[in-house]
Amino acid sequence: MQPILQLPVLVLNANYEPLNVSSVRRAMGLVLHGKAELVLNGRGMVRTPSDAFPCPSIIRLGRMVRRPRPRVKLSKREVFRRDGHTCQYCGQRTHQLTIDHVVPRRHGGSHTWSNVVAACAPCNRRKGGKVPSKARMCLRRKPFEPRPTASYRFGNYTAAHSKWQPFIDGW
Repeated sequence: MQPILQLPVLVLNANYEPLNVSSVRRAMGLVLHGKAELVLNGRGMVRTPSDAFPCPSIIRLGRMVRRPRPRVKLSKREVFRRDGHTCQYCGQRTHQLTIDHVVPRRHGGSHTWSNVVAACAPCNRRKGGKVPSKARMCLRRKPFEPRPTASYRFGNYTAAHSKWQPFIDGW
């Protein structure tokens, strides 16, 4: 079990847009300094020898934070997540996947979202350093960069924190 001050807290912008996930310690600091307000207390109280403070589950910043739209970072984990842990050549659903460059890097292929897919080891070996047409293989779907929606970015938290769902689904 995590210590209470390390539990995740959903941080909302002034317009209720989900920004990020913080710790209870950071969220309480923002609330106590007047930079944020408590939206939902779903965890009871944090007690000190002289006081008791509500333990936030969701906070909202007092001022609007302008930031560029986030992008999903290209990583092995995110490629597997985008492809649903499914080999993009044979359709086998497994957690034993590898990364495959559709156009191999030695043939000028880049390491970008549109050139990287999840592949099972047998398909990756069969394709080797060839393009799919030369290896007589075809992709089940064209690779793409996932949109960083709130449900995509914070989806792994919503199962544990069902109270966050209305704030994430709205964005």
